[in-house]
Amino acid sequence: MKTSSWFPTMFDEFFNNDWMPKMKATAPAINVRENDREYTMEFAVPGIKKEFCRVSLNNEGNLEVTIENKMEHKEENKKDHYLRREFNYSNYQQVYTLPEDVIKDNIAAKVDNGVLTITMPKATKDEAKKIQRQIDIA
Repeated sequence: MKTSSWFPTMFDEFFNNDWMPKMKATAPAINVRENDREYTMEFAVPGIKKEFCRVSLNNEGNLEVTIENKMEHKEENKKDHYLRREFNYSNYQQVYTLPEDVIKDNIAAKVDNGVLTITMPKATKDEAKKIQRQIDIA
């Protein structure tokens, strides 16, 4: 079966232009919210299972977020071929410096409906005084 050469060209002309640039970003879309009780980070992780997301505090006390590309590759129909393919996930790892008023022992994370949500409770004024302390110089 012969494929017409205009079809891929038409898609290239439609998608690869100045008003609709091809996305090459590997970082997920991220929302960051704050209220009087907590900070919340939301990462778009459509199709990624929670087993492939890691959230941790590193040795410096910073938040480290890792999302691994472990997408299952299904057998594709040999008669079909992609004219354009943008459904692609790369590994993502980023370290975030936390605000001083975050209670690091109470950070929580969950994945639900394609969103990784990290909740970071804020210390009250009394708790913040305990977090901050004077370091004596020897």
